[in-house]
Amino acid sequence: MYKNLTIVSLIGVLAIILGAFGAHALKETLSAEALNSFETAVRYQIYHVILLLLINLHKVFSGKEKQILTYIFLIGLLFFSGSIYLIYLAKIPAKTIWFITPLGGLLLIIGWVYLALLFLRKSKKN
Repeated sequence: MYKNLTIVSLIGVLAIILGAFGAHALKETLSAEALNSFETAVRYQIYHVILLLLINLHKVFSGKEKQILTYIFLIGLLFFSGSIYLIYLAKIPAKTIWFITPLGGLLLIIGWVYLALLFLRKSKKN
């Protein structure tokens, strides 16, 4: 559990750093549309960090469930937010990694569906 919380905390630190960097350093170099995409990546990262903190701190989930949810959401964030960061920070052309962002989004959706199924299953037990 503490390993997950450590990783999630570091992902949260990274989101804050990237958000500040985007708001200050990239404001002059990116178009409004590009900056909006970058901010979306940061926002999704923060939302899912908060979610993962709650998941990993809550006793309703088993260790295995926490691990599965953590992996799904972290990989989803890596693909979704990470690909957007690569496009704007590393100047990797979007055309070369176009499929990674929606794949990350799909993993985030799968994580939320799995979370809903876990809650549904637990509600039927009670």
